[in-house]
Amino acid sequence: MGQIGQGLERVLRTRPVPSSTEARLRFLLTAHRGSTRRVAAHLGVSQRTVQRWVTTKSPARRRPGPRQVRAIEEAVLARSQPRIRARLRARAEAEGIVLHTRARFGFTAPAGSSDDPRVRWITQGLPREVARELFAAQDAGAGKEQQTVILARALGHAYFRDWGRRGHGLHITFDDVEFADFSIL
Repeated sequence: MGQIGQGLERVLRTRPVPSSTEARLRFLLTAHRGSTRRVAAHLGVSQRTVQRWVTTKSPARRRPGPRQVRAIEEAVLARSQPRIRARLRARAEAEGIVLHTRARFGFTAPAGSSDDPRVRWITQGLPREVARELFAAQDAGAGKEQQTVILARALGHAYFRDWGRRGHGLHITFDDVEFADFSIL
C-alpha cells in the first residue's frame, strides 16, 4: 500500500491499530471472545498453531511466519472500528476531503513558463467526487499509480487551474509522493 492508501486508511480511524504482532493477536482473541479455535478458523491455520503463538511459556512459543503476519494484519484491519470507519467514509464522500501532501509536481504549459518539476507542500480541499473516486479505487484494489492519477487530476483542477478559472491546457505531473495525509472537510 502506497502513501496515498495509507493516508486514506488513517483518515478513517479514531484510534491506532495495534502495531505489534502480539498485540494484534490479543486484539483478535478479544474480538473472538478468547476462542483460539475461532481465530484459527479466521486465519486459516490450526488451533494449536494459534495456541503456540499466544502462549507465554518460552519453549512452546512460536512466531508466525511472514504470510501469517500479513493475514493477522489484514484480519485486524478488517475488524478494527467498522462502524466508525463507515461513518467517517460516508462523511468524507458527502463533504469532501482535504489533502496534505509533499510531492514532486510539474506541469506542461505554454512557452515562457518554468515547467520543471519541483517538490511542493500542498494543502488543498478536494470535492466529494474525488473522495468517492479514491475510495472506489481503493475498494477495487487499485494500485498506487491509479490513485496518483486521480489525485493529480483533482489537484490540477483545484490547485493549479484554480477550479477552472485559469491555466487552461495545463497538464499536471504528480510524482515522488513523500507523504499524503487526509482530513475530512
